[in-house]
Formats: sequence, C-alpha cells, structure tokens
Amino acid sequence: MTADHPVAVLGECVADAFVAPRTDPPSSSHAGSPAPSSSSAGSPAPLTLDVHPGGGPANTAVALARLGTPTRFLARLSHDVFGRLFSDHLAGSGVDLSHAVHAAEPSTLAVADLADDGSADYSFHAQQAADWQWTDEELARAADSPTSCLHTGSLALVQQPGGAAVERLLARARQRATVSLDPNVRPLLVDPAVYREALPRWCALADILRLSDDDLSHLRPGATPRDAADAFHAEGTELVVVTLGGDGVMASLRGEKIHVAAPPTRVVDTVGAGDSFMAGFLHSLHAAGALGGRLDALTGEQVRDALTWGVRVAAAVVAVRGANPPWAADLTGER
Repeated sequence: MTADHPVAVLGECVADAFVAPRTDPPSSSHAGSPAPSSSSAGSPAPLTLDVHPGGGPANTAVALARLGTPTRFLARLSHDVFGRLFSDHLAGSGVDLSHAVHAAEPSTLAVADLADDGSADYSFHAQQAADWQWTDEELARAADSPTSCLHTGSLALVQQPGGAAVERLLARARQRATVSLDPNVRPLLVDPAVYREALPRWCALADILRLSDDDLSHLRPGATPRDAADAFHAEGTELVVVTLGGDGVMASLRGEKIHVAAPPTRVVDTVGAGDSFMAGFLHSLHAAGALGGRLDALTGEQVRDALTWGVRVAAAVVAVRGANPPWAADLTGER
C-alpha cells in the first residue's frame, strides 16, 4: 500500500462569475449645474462581475488539502488573471501545484445571471480553454510521481482533445494507484449521450465511481441507485457511491449496500457539495490506509466511516455561500 503518498486530483478550474445587481451611476448634476451631456446621461450602468474560483476537481482538491490530506493538483493553469486567481486559491489551501502545467490558453469562465428568486441563467466560455488541451506528454510528466489515488472526472474527461489523453492516463495509473472517478454530468456543455457512451470504459478503469442522483438520471434514466450500482459493478467498478442530496448517500461495495443519512443542515446553497463530499470520502479512506491499489481489502465499515466523513464535509459546505470547504479545525472544534 502507498497510503503515505498524496492523493492526486486531475481536472479543470472554472472562474465562476456572478453578475452583480446594476445600480444607476451617481449623477454629478445639482441645482444650478449644467445637465449631464446626452452621451453620459444615456450611458448604461457598468456590468460588474463577482468572480470566484471554482470547478469540480479544483473544489475537491481544495477540500482535501484543507482536511489535511496531502493533495497534488494536476491542472493546466492559464497565464491569465483567472489562472492567477486559481493558483492563489489552491496554494493558499495547501494544495501542491508543483506538477501543474502553465498554459498559454485562456481559463474557462462560467457567467451566472441570478434572477430575483435565486435561479441562475448560465453562459459558459470554454472553447479552446486551457483545461481541455492535455497531451499525453504533459500528462506523463504531471503524473510521474507516486500517488495513492488518482481522482478525476467532470469536463476534463469529455472535452476534447484532452479527454482522450486523460482516459489513457487512467489506464496507466491504475497499475500503481487507486482510480476514483466522478462524471459530474454537465448537460449544458456536453450531451449526456457522450457520458453514457464512455461510462462502460470508465467503469472498467475506476475502482471508485461517484455520482449524484442528478447524474444518474442522465446516465441511467429510470434506474434506482441500487440497480445502477449493480450494473456498474458488472462493468468493473468495485465501489459505487451515489449521493442523494437531503436523503444522504448510498454506497455499494461489491454489491454490499450501505446507506448513511445526511445530518440536519440549514442549506444556504449546494454549490460544491458533491465535490466536497468526495473530498471527505477520500480523506477518510486515505487516513485508513485503504488507498494505493485495488480495493480488495476494503471493508464495509471503512466505507461507512468514509461516507460519514463525506456527508459531514458536504453539510459544512451547503451551510455557507459558495464552494468554501471547511478546514480540519472547523470540523473538530479546534482553533
């Protein structure tokens, strides 16, 4: 086993930009002053964006590192202003960026316009972004150091040309590390049929497969989590985890079903909940020495402990605004 080795997370960073409410520009006119010119009077209020570092894999890396698990992030970080935002956020959380690629392409940007009821209308700016341009040579260099687990998923697995190279890396990495995969289906960017076509290949490569109930509705419409888990086992995955929102989480270890309830939580928003759950889950398995290869020795009790850690971390995230994972001290009460 290689439990002392770090967990490597591979995938994208996304700049999550929220449109701030517009306010009328202050008027410089007053009694006795000339009225503003027609050009200034007719100028719209400037559009202001409130930008936060995000992206599913990046969120998982941050949460893992904050929990105290040695974490290495394999990413293509742009030279632009958003790339610098990501680097500062990740490094400030204790993530090892020594194997990241410094990329010339732009960062991925997601702009959310929030309605009065809190719903969001998203527009994505992801074409030709740095995150999707992985080459086999870059990945060979990025993943050349020992790791106990390689966790990946989300858009990095399906956006081309890099997705195919990432999939080839998984085939090589599983010879020496546990492989964990979270599809994190994004139907606004990629047709779910692309995920469905690739899923049997992913199951053959992955030791751990994590999906949300929303992911499951896209990947196996109409299937129950239990039935879907059995199908994924048949395709090669030893451990299937399905997060169920407020209903907690179900795992299936080689067919043994385990359910853990979600702790009572006042939900502010669910941004980053699944990513942070996965961090808590992998953190527990890493601490138990269960990572480093196939999961032959993994027990149901270890899975239950990991699920409990996962829902605990996710609960802390949904209780605050945005993807802001807790530090270990936040969960232990230490200061």
